[in-house]
Amino acid sequence: MKLLIDTHLLLWAAEGFERLPTRAQTLMSVPENELFFSAASLWEIVIKSSLNRKDFKVDPRLLRRGLLDNGYSELPVLSEHAVAVGCLPPIHKDPFDRLLIAQAIVEGITLLTADAHLAKYSSPVQYV
Repeated sequence: MKLLIDTHLLLWAAEGFERLPTRAQTLMSVPENELFFSAASLWEIVIKSSLNRKDFKVDPRLLRRGLLDNGYSELPVLSEHAVAVGCLPPIHKDPFDRLLIAQAIVEGITLLTADAHLAKYSSPVQYV
């Protein structure tokens, strides 16, 4: 299964795998599952870190390098993803989360999240 990991799960994984919800740990540990991170997540981290958000205190360069070194694949933001955001119902207002959902839909992969509000979107979102 292909899994796009949402921004907060990426941040928690960077703090230590044990910080992740048990279901996320399980899914992310299955060798057959392909793990992806979005360029949008790094963009979100850069922006929110510059706003001194305490929950975004990680060096995005180190995070990116660590993800790549640990076998994650980077998912770039394409114009097709941006356009797909316009087709989403207005359940969630966060533009970064909406872009992650659009990417998952366009690419046919599952978005893994611990955000209950984000999980209100139907497939391809999996709440952990």
